[in-house]
Amino acid sequence: MIAFLFAAVLALAAPSVPDDAQGVIAKMIAVNPSLQNYKARVHVNVHMTSFPWLSPQLDGTSYYKRPDKYEVVFDRVPGYAKGFSKLFNDIGDPGAWQKDQNITLDGFQTLNGRAVIVLRLTKKIHSDILDHTLAYVDPATYELLQMEWYYTSGGKITMTQKYRTQGSYTVLASQHADIHIPHVSAVADSTFGTYDTNVAAAEIPVDQKP
Repeated sequence: MIAFLFAAVLALAAPSVPDDAQGVIAKMIAVNPSLQNYKARVHVNVHMTSFPWLSPQLDGTSYYKRPDKYEVVFDRVPGYAKGFSKLFNDIGDPGAWQKDQNITLDGFQTLNGRAVIVLRLTKKIHSDILDHTLAYVDPATYELLQMEWYYTSGGKITMTQKYRTQGSYTVLASQHADIHIPHVSAVADSTFGTYDTNVAAAEIPVDQKP
């Protein structure tokens, strides 16, 4: 009954909601159809809420090239913060998820009072570390609103995202991560600067990734 009610709400909000994960992914990839690539500076404030109570600040550049190449390259990353930098790449781009993840439609939920689509991601090659990931998608815009990583250790990381309009594009404006894994608790907030869009291919180093 609850699932039916959620489905009815989604039908009212967005009549063309796909009935499988692949359809949802296709809708997400289709956002900003004329955007072939971009680069944008990103600043991250990390605050550890457990020992050793460090608060590193990271600066870097976010790169994207359609359909599935996404990377955040930080200028300098302290050794103890390398795990934090990986987190910002893992949220990546929906087009890349399908390379190493099995993705299924996990139903519908409410997120901050909003009806959302939930996708469940599990590694194609079994991981002893990561159990599964949930992705929460706005059915009206197909923006990725939140991801949650669930670890076999009992740890959990939640990242929420907010967007803004730049010209004719909807772009990522900020992210907030709550990190609670064994021996590490932290929060991280990132903000994105002005996006350079549809630039020369040579300016997008993700092309050099294997």
